[in-house]
Amino acid sequence: MTYVDDVLNEVTALNPAQPEFIQAVTEVFHSLRPVVEREPKYQKNGILERLVVPDRIIIFRVGWLDDAGRFRVNRGYRVQFNNAIGPYKGGLRFHPSVYLGLLKFLSFEQIFKNALTTLPMGGAKGGSDFDPKGHSDNEVMRFCQSFMTELFRYIGPDTDVPAGDIGVGGREVGYLFGQYKRICNEFRAGTLTGKAFAWGGSLIRPEATGYGTTYFAQEMLATRGESLKSKICTVSGSGNVAQYLIERVTQFGGKCVTASDSSGTIHDPDGIDAEKLAFIMELKNEKRGRIGEYAAKYPKAKYLAGAKPWAIPCDCAFPCATQNEISVEDAKTLVANGCKLVSEGANMPTEPGGVDVFQAAKVLYGPAKAANAGGVAVSGLEMAQNSQHLFWSREEVDHRLREIMHSIHEVARSTAAEYGDEGNYVLGANVAGFIKVADAMIDQGIV
Repeated sequence: MTYVDDVLNEVTALNPAQPEFIQAVTEVFHSLRPVVEREPKYQKNGILERLVVPDRIIIFRVGWLDDAGRFRVNRGYRVQFNNAIGPYKGGLRFHPSVYLGLLKFLSFEQIFKNALTTLPMGGAKGGSDFDPKGHSDNEVMRFCQSFMTELFRYIGPDTDVPAGDIGVGGREVGYLFGQYKRICNEFRAGTLTGKAFAWGGSLIRPEATGYGTTYFAQEMLATRGESLKSKICTVSGSGNVAQYLIERVTQFGGKCVTASDSSGTIHDPDGIDAEKLAFIMELKNEKRGRIGEYAAKYPKAKYLAGAKPWAIPCDCAFPCATQNEISVEDAKTLVANGCKLVSEGANMPTEPGGVDVFQAAKVLYGPAKAANAGGVAVSGLEMAQNSQHLFWSREEVDHRLREIMHSIHEVARSTAAEYGDEGNYVLGANVAGFIKVADAMIDQGIV
């Protein structure tokens, strides 16, 4: 039994009802075996045991009134996992699936993702089992105000900087920031990211995750002398990440032929061009409708009720919806249909067995913590602009985002090569992120 196995067994025993968290830890620890064996200091300092236990977990009641005057209750959470290299940083997710184990998985992954960005940010995540869908703007506002009334005491520009995630877009960030400002009586712009540009947000922030996932795909393809031009691409999701990924892939000459939501998938063989994407954006961002309406608008498209996009032949696949959306069978189907690249816009969207399938088939596989780090990277750039009380141009932010994604790709690739498995971006990203955080933890002592 090795040191890694001992800690994994302990994590499994102590978190039996948290499968996503156990999956995330197992995936990272599998990559860390060679570095832990090479460097005894990590076992000597108990880094793995310390790394899997959050610094603190905050759980609170969120009471609010609906439009009928009835009192409603939800659970609120913030998992502040690790701040060895900077203030806690990570999104807030409002969705019925939110529970502690999910947020522990997301915040654990955030530690390494943030470390890869080259920016000084720790890992955190939070949210609530509240679902904004189906609620009026006033109900969402009252919920957000109540949520922030509890959370405000635990966050700040140098402590913990939340952002948006699933269910938390510009509307929700605005309501949260307004309540924070009201309580603290200070305009601390750097306390939340994903803000509107007029009051402290950054240009390119809404686009950043989708753009960054596209840039990482371009970097991977370039290692084989290829690009996204003329590639057929399948995309899951139809929210913020999927929308801007489709936009950027199309601008690079690729053709995105799918989008999806929880109700099903649309397949448009002609591709989702700028006009069709504008329809999706209005449908999802303003009307909050279902993706099936796309097929009614564009008759050449097919609506596949209850289906995922992964049975549709493609050159490149971009999972941008949710965790574990690509099963082992989905991965086998993608490979059989000729898919040569997977770049993850969502967090941990591929089951472990599916990752094995991709790697065995020599598919260019960009894991989430590397491929979708563009969102938190531009959040970090937003924090930098807030601290300097200035705004950068779209060109400046996009240039910095491209540089960061290039840097992430290079460090993941070179680290994988150093440990004898060139092209294994999972290994490279996990080890590179771990070394940065673990060394900082050792430097700072037992805290």
